[in-house]
Amino acid sequence: MRVLVTGGAGFIGSHVVDRLLADGHAVDVVDNLATGRRERVPGAVRLHVCDLRDARLDAVVAAAQPGTVVHVAAQAAVSRSVADPRFDASVNVLGTIALLEACRRAGVRRVVYTSTGGAGYGDTDVLPTPEDHPLRPASPYGVSKTTAERYLECWAGLTGGRALTLRLANIYGPHQDPAGEAGVIAIFSSRLLAGEPCLVNGDGEQTRDYVYVNDVADAVARAVASPDVVGVANIGTGAETTVNELYRRLARLTGVSRAAEHAPARPGEQRRSVLDAARAKALLGWSATTPLDEGLTQTVAWFQKELHA
Repeated sequence: MRVLVTGGAGFIGSHVVDRLLADGHAVDVVDNLATGRRERVPGAVRLHVCDLRDARLDAVVAAAQPGTVVHVAAQAAVSRSVADPRFDASVNVLGTIALLEACRRAGVRRVVYTSTGGAGYGDTDVLPTPEDHPLRPASPYGVSKTTAERYLECWAGLTGGRALTLRLANIYGPHQDPAGEAGVIAIFSSRLLAGEPCLVNGDGEQTRDYVYVNDVADAVARAVASPDVVGVANIGTGAETTVNELYRRLARLTGVSRAAEHAPARPGEQRRSVLDAARAKALLGWSATTPLDEGLTQTVAWFQKELHA
């Protein structure tokens, strides 16, 4: 199958592209390279350098002629969404609408969208949180990503297309940019290896569900191979880890004995976040297979290699 991946030069998207190629798919990538890197796109992949909000997007989708579009491109930083919600919405909402319109005009019948789990649900009454829990996003990022889900459902209803939303937990692993997408594991890993202090926002007892990026790529690949699976599915491990515990594990891996420093809690962040991924197992046969310590070890090794490159 020919698959078009938006954001395929970025953190999650590049791993998705590698997995789809390994599965034998022909892949095109559309990426504006604002945070993505050209060198992450394999030679066998056709790269279209284009912003989702650019008028050229229609021509890009038409030229790619995809059977499936995997929509990963996003403004992904909660902090930036709080500082500039208009920009966040322009990328995550208007960019998604533009992509869906291009899909409609090109006759694309299948879209797999990577949304947010933690930021979308906000603080919840049920942990691990299932897909039918009310959405209570506390940040503009959470609002924009879940708003795009509604547009995806509308697109499917109007066109007869098949849409699947994967609500991702906190993703970590190689290729994550500690300066751009602001994943705490990437930030801690790079700073610990550089001998710099790490800053924990709040008391550090807030929890997240950390899922390794290759497990996410596996979920997307299964979604591409299961065109009749529609609706929403959580992608997470079902296990909570505090930021303090995360720091302790990474400090051990990097041989650092210094304690983390603390700063005030960030606005827009929920206290606890962990996802129930039973639906993904039932519909896609998917579950996370990478233990946290193994994923952290691989991530630190990658950052160590980058530091000495």
